[in-house]
Amino acid sequence: MSQDVFVRNHVKIIGQGERTMILAHGFGCDQNMWRFIVPFFENQFRIVLFDYVGSGRSVLSAYRNERYNTLHGYVEDVLEICEALNIKQAVFVGHSVSSMIGLLASIRKPEYFERLVMIGPSPCYLNDLPNYYGGFEKNDIVALLDMMEMNFVGWASYLAPIVMHNADRQELAQELEESFCATDPNITRRFAEVTFFSDHRADLGQALVPALILQCSEDSIAPREVGEYLHRHLGNSTIQFMQAKGHYPHLSHPEETTQFIKQYLSVS
Repeated sequence: MSQDVFVRNHVKIIGQGERTMILAHGFGCDQNMWRFIVPFFENQFRIVLFDYVGSGRSVLSAYRNERYNTLHGYVEDVLEICEALNIKQAVFVGHSVSSMIGLLASIRKPEYFERLVMIGPSPCYLNDLPNYYGGFEKNDIVALLDMMEMNFVGWASYLAPIVMHNADRQELAQELEESFCATDPNITRRFAEVTFFSDHRADLGQALVPALILQCSEDSIAPREVGEYLHRHLGNSTIQFMQAKGHYPHLSHPEETTQFIKQYLSVS
């Protein structure tokens, strides 16, 4: 089974360290999005890179609607990779929706994880006022999904510069747009639906593994109120407010991202 997992999720292992770091990409992305972060950690960690089924160079034929109709299917991807590699006490770095995937995985198998690092996390994207501000109304998400279905390329072109939010670096938005367009439209739309309609606020109290929350400024996907809510409700968590704007600081501001992670992990 382990070899199947390596192929299915296009698993790569690099680095020289004794500790393990798992880098988990976000929606519409793949493991290449970590390329600016990897050099800062490969001397201290064994780094595990992978693509979720349906993303990057994963085996698309392994995608099953019944498995991936909630985030728990992606949790299974993570846990099966950990099992195949006999991972214990890893640092899990998750971007965006992968933050919650990592948290759910750590609830299932806390022995696999030493720390969680959450970049732009959100336990729930929908507003539930007056008690919770997630940043989106249901109509916003429905409109986004409709756009994906009617004009996938147009959706990617529209969304990428908004969420990247670094107007002076158009190449980053272009890369993100190309990443979106490289995915299977049907699978990507389904992943978007699963992501944006997920609500894991009730799971936060079950988490035991310490976590770092990296909260970007002017993040249209995970606004500051979301990061603050997560910090209040997630025991043993630390929050760092970044100067980096947008939702992809590991691409736009890798030095600042790395600085906070290293500070949290106490590595040079």
